[in-house]
Amino acid sequence: MAASEEKNKGIQKAILSVAIIICIGYAFIWVMLPTKLYRQSWQPKIRAQTNSTYFGTQGATMLLYTFPVLLVAALGCLYLHVGRNSSHSSTNKADEKIQGLSEWKRPVIIKVLGIVSWIELAFLVMFIALLVWSFSNYLSISFASITPKSAARTGEKVWQAKLEAAGLRLGLVGNICLSLLFFPVTRGSSVLPLFGLTSEASVKYHIWLGHITMALFTAHGLCYVIFWATTHHISKMLEWVNTDISNLAGEISLAAGLGMWATTFPSIRRKMFELFFYTHYLYILFVIFFVFHVGISYSCIMLPGFYLFLVDRYLRFLQSRKHVRLVSARLLPCETIELNFSKSQGLRYTPTSILFVNVPGISKLQWHPFTITSSSSLEADQVSVMIKGDGSWSKKLYQILSSPNSPDRLDVSVEGPYGPASTHFLRHDLLVMVSGGSGVTPFFSIIRELMHKSQSSESKIPQVLLISVFKNSSDLTMLDLILPISGAQSELSKLRIQIEAYITREKQPPALENNKNNVQIKWFKSNHTDQPMTPILGHNNWLWLGAIISSSFILFLILLGLIIRYHIYPINQRTDNDYPYWKKAVFFMLFICISIVIAATAGFLWNKRNINAKEAKQIQNVSGASPNFQWSYNAEREMESLPQQWLAQHTNVHFGQRPDLKRMLLEHKEESVGVLVCGPKKLRHDVAKICTSASSANLHFESISFSW
Repeated sequence: MAASEEKNKGIQKAILSVAIIICIGYAFIWVMLPTKLYRQSWQPKIRAQTNSTYFGTQGATMLLYTFPVLLVAALGCLYLHVGRNSSHSSTNKADEKIQGLSEWKRPVIIKVLGIVSWIELAFLVMFIALLVWSFSNYLSISFASITPKSAARTGEKVWQAKLEAAGLRLGLVGNICLSLLFFPVTRGSSVLPLFGLTSEASVKYHIWLGHITMALFTAHGLCYVIFWATTHHISKMLEWVNTDISNLAGEISLAAGLGMWATTFPSIRRKMFELFFYTHYLYILFVIFFVFHVGISYSCIMLPGFYLFLVDRYLRFLQSRKHVRLVSARLLPCETIELNFSKSQGLRYTPTSILFVNVPGISKLQWHPFTITSSSSLEADQVSVMIKGDGSWSKKLYQILSSPNSPDRLDVSVEGPYGPASTHFLRHDLLVMVSGGSGVTPFFSIIRELMHKSQSSESKIPQVLLISVFKNSSDLTMLDLILPISGAQSELSKLRIQIEAYITREKQPPALENNKNNVQIKWFKSNHTDQPMTPILGHNNWLWLGAIISSSFILFLILLGLIIRYHIYPINQRTDNDYPYWKKAVFFMLFICISIVIAATAGFLWNKRNINAKEAKQIQNVSGASPNFQWSYNAEREMESLPQQWLAQHTNVHFGQRPDLKRMLLEHKEESVGVLVCGPKKLRHDVAKICTSASSANLHFESISFSW
């Protein structure tokens, strides 16, 4: 077993090395793109070698910008497949030190960005440097050719010609950001986990890129509007030219982008989340009219990120078409719900993963992400998520399930789960988990995973200190979800855990007669249309994803090549006018969609046919045997059970005070202390500051994303 894991790690290192080399080459192309050397020497030679009657001038663009990224995505699929059977949790404390990454992963607090690692900050600085380098090179080359004489030939002033040149170059630089914009929101991406990232944790990169992209594109549009107005050509705003840049299409794309951008600012997003959610569907118009605006050749630069996003989006669509089997729900007095779904034993996920949930009875369009509280190692047949009733959607769900006439069955669809490819919790001597409110949610899955590891693993399991801060004593019932419904004493005996719970708004425990901390458990009836959660592409899902990406792109190239060679090229040869750009763009986008639909549907149906029917039937039978009734228990009385006794013995509750985090963190002198924090912004910043102090060399900080 050890030899096999070493072999797999060797293969993974080789794949990762090749992927990194490709990425370095891809970045080098971006660096060289605005230079004279590239424009006047390299690009003509590349186009001469790749120009053909099948792909035309866009052949070079696809070779340089699309193919390398899709190759990295395919390599990522292979990398993740090889590592699938390896342990999800690294136990080697020296891994980061050997790679020289330990210090670079330490947190730094930037006012505008929040908590970032030195690695993230370094890459951000390099990216900004790339944008500045590109813009300055574009300007210096274009301004050098603008003289009073050249401007006069077109009836312009020098400043007007320079304004137009600057506007064009702002658009070119904005396309650099656009080419990366969709990677962080591709939930099932093989590129992100290849480099140790997750979609949930990478949302901040999408936000940064979105702001920069729209700022550059807005400046691009304003420059042209001012230029047209001052040169008395404002009518050009309505131009839709068949064989050149279509101004009207660009303005429609920009308007759609501004509609999205306006709702992304925190003050609007938090107060009107549904407005933010629905306006983001404008990305469809944004991309379509962007392609109409610049043509298919230039669109190939931003194509790979969006192509992978479309593959993922369509696979999620296929997964969401079925209703999953909802087994039970635990309803807490703090308006919190734990939903328990049936799953196949082949569906595995890592701690801190998230699941997107849709309840058509509340809204057919809204999908909400929730952090998984279960462990696929400990609970082979179920997936659990916790939902806090803080928004209108979650409050409506709580009202439905807690009402006296609550339904005995609920239609639910899911997407996911999505999470890190592996975790590194076991490499620490001590895990300190700091949470505020419902930020405790992701720690449940970690603790349950450690419960399983303490029984089945020969490696040393780290000691756990959970520091949870709540506003009210009713929120304490959230800690009951540390234990699964089927929790047994044997699962807990070897786990060394201490829980310090702090109630900030109450100075003493509530009187017994006022303590209404009843937890309800509701069991749901089964239906023949409900199915257990299964991997969307089967047990070898990463291999299948790689096959879908590769085959769909090959099919796209075939379709595009045929239409250019046997339809577009003959028309260009017979007439003096070029084939309309917008018609080429229609074929381009249509063939992308057709190729992805054919490849992904074939992979989905093949795996659906080959799902282990016996396993699915067994899960249905076990789930169906659950009692179809609702009952409740008092938290005090239930402590008499062995698991609840164990939980009470390891929990200290402090009323009317907050934890002294600095003392509690710095007093631990173990060689490696993992500090995980999840909760409000101030709490995360306070813990990050402590972990960056000179006396905290043994503290390894990590901010955990959560959804509830």
